[in-house]
Amino acid sequence: MVTRRGFLLQATAAAHRKLKVTSVKAVPLGLLPAARFGQNRFQSDYDPARRRWFGPFSQLAGAILVEVRTDQGLTGYGMGGGGGAACYIIANHLQDLVVGANPLNVELLWDQMFASTSFYGRKGVAIMAMSGIDLALWDIAGKAAGAPVCQLIGGAVKDKAQAYFTGKNLELGLKLGFRAFKLPMDIGPADGDDARKRIVAVLVEARKRIGPDNLLMIDCLCRWDVDFTIEMAKRQADAGAGLYFIEEPILPDDVFGYARLCREVKETRIASGEHEYSHYGFDLLLRQKAAHILQPDLTWSGGLTTGKRAATLAAAHGVPVMPHRGGSVFGMQLVIASANCPLAESFGTGEPGNELMALMTAPFENGYYRAPDGPGMGLEIPEGVLTKYGL
Repeated sequence: MVTRRGFLLQATAAAHRKLKVTSVKAVPLGLLPAARFGQNRFQSDYDPARRRWFGPFSQLAGAILVEVRTDQGLTGYGMGGGGGAACYIIANHLQDLVVGANPLNVELLWDQMFASTSFYGRKGVAIMAMSGIDLALWDIAGKAAGAPVCQLIGGAVKDKAQAYFTGKNLELGLKLGFRAFKLPMDIGPADGDDARKRIVAVLVEARKRIGPDNLLMIDCLCRWDVDFTIEMAKRQADAGAGLYFIEEPILPDDVFGYARLCREVKETRIASGEHEYSHYGFDLLLRQKAAHILQPDLTWSGGLTTGKRAATLAAAHGVPVMPHRGGSVFGMQLVIASANCPLAESFGTGEPGNELMALMTAPFENGYYRAPDGPGMGLEIPEGVLTKYGL
């Protein structure tokens, strides 16, 4: 039986079935400086810093804002990744597929963009560019239906989600009301014979600072190797650190290494997927039993279309999903609509950023995020801010 709300949603959507995209634009945001992710001055050909210089296209240093306009006045916004390279791909390739199409055919357009870029894409910058377009299309779909996007992907199964704070300033996280914490781990096997002791000392101190009842996790940003991770999982447990998960200890393409970690690590969980792309990539991780927790980033893993497909696959395998930067207005649409998304990572809360980052941060209170109430993604960007960033 169709409810009154369901009928109204269907009726509103029907009125927009002939929508047509008239323009697609993308601009770099520069939410964080590239220097945040390494430095480009090296001491020699063998300097370990060469492996840690991630350049201007990855992470939030490469954030872009995509604007999709339609012939009926509806405009959608989505955040992508890949910086200027992604903007170039959108302007010189992807807009050919989107302009003139009905924006409500979101998943059809995703499949077409993926196929069209597959000879040079599949992972990385092309998918990052697609992510911003996909989120903007979902934003339009929600606005056309007069409903939050979460209502279009199954409906809300909860009204809020526990948040976890990512950063080294644990006192700030506690002050803001967080009860779960992820510590960036910048020590690895390349840092000398005492690296193991230093890591344990950092974790024991962090546990002391947040108390025994709060969750503690670490993000290794692919600094470790398989054997080192197995050893450190045991050492942290013996020291009483009680890690809830270890995130991205090794490079994302080492799927068999992740599978071994998931088989052999018993003291905590292995989280991965922040740098995986498309539902095909997440399907591989799940089939290989290569992650205890999946962490798609909707702004560069393939948008909400990838996120919801990955969440469906993960649910069938009994694997929880905790989207990277899930506290954004985009991530919370998936978190709120998915029973197997128990935690949302902080985004914009307690960290430096510009006015756009603040606008894209989901409502936060007492350690929990909730999705915005407005239609679409619930993102409202003042005209002056759009003009400032070139839209």
